[in-house]
Amino acid sequence: MTLDISVIIPAHNPDAERLRLTLNGLCVQTLDRARWELLIVDNASERFPDKEWISRHSPIRTRLIRETSLGLSAARRAGFREALGDVAVLVDDDNVLQPDYLEQALQILSAHPRVGLAGGPSTPIFESEPKGWAREFLPLLALRDLGSREIVSSGLRPDGRVANHYPAYAPIGAGMVLRRKAWESWLMASSAGMTDRRGNDLSSGGDNEIVLCAMSAGWEVGYFPSLSLSHLIPAGRLEPRYLARLNRGIQRSWMRVLTRYDANPWPPLSRTGAALRKIKSWFAYRAWSSPEAQIRWNGACGQYEGRSGHCP
Repeated sequence: MTLDISVIIPAHNPDAERLRLTLNGLCVQTLDRARWELLIVDNASERFPDKEWISRHSPIRTRLIRETSLGLSAARRAGFREALGDVAVLVDDDNVLQPDYLEQALQILSAHPRVGLAGGPSTPIFESEPKGWAREFLPLLALRDLGSREIVSSGLRPDGRVANHYPAYAPIGAGMVLRRKAWESWLMASSAGMTDRRGNDLSSGGDNEIVLCAMSAGWEVGYFPSLSLSHLIPAGRLEPRYLARLNRGIQRSWMRVLTRYDANPWPPLSRTGAALRKIKSWFAYRAWSSPEAQIRWNGACGQYEGRSGHCP
């Protein structure tokens, strides 16, 4: 059976209420349910809703997949391999798609045949309002709104290789729309050296790797304001310690994936050079002085570690 869309939700020990809201958003999609399916990937969870709960809250065409290898990329691979759709939509277990999201995804790919990956605005629904200092770091939580204009890349240099930059408007993982050939190019690429979310490990280079892999294969990527979703943000993700860990993990993996795809504008560092820069930046950022300074310093440390290939 071939379908238009496979929606893939990777989930590791999901919060039941946020997952319920995510599923509710899928149940009200305007696209005919005969044209799409839902794949929920249980990624090595210690706690997971039972089949009866999932059946009660999910759309009619839903399949549950068990992936025992812990990690977001492993869960996505499992979903892609099982997908029957020509298009995949990646949905996190705390995302609520706008009701016409799936319909918009098909219209966009039809209108832009060279676009292999697409995404749009991800706006927050906060469990508790963030403090003023935290506003600077909200993009770390996969939140962004680039406005009402469509932006599409060409992605390649004249020699046909991936451009030596990463587009600021490239899709984020939340709500990412992919053509089958684009995700198949990522499945065929070796990912042994890359890391992504694994339980409490907050590395997160998987989204970036999918984008750069697709661009290397010649696909364009784009931002489309009609692909809108809400991201449910629990209070714990606004705590300084969490944001510091997150910034460090993101920057470390960001450097590694850029280097792998010949798109890193920063030169490599030795381990000694990285260690010295971390010490210097502790004072430059006055890391002891405030939560935001501590978070900025951790981001700098992650970048130095990623450029040196060091994982503490």
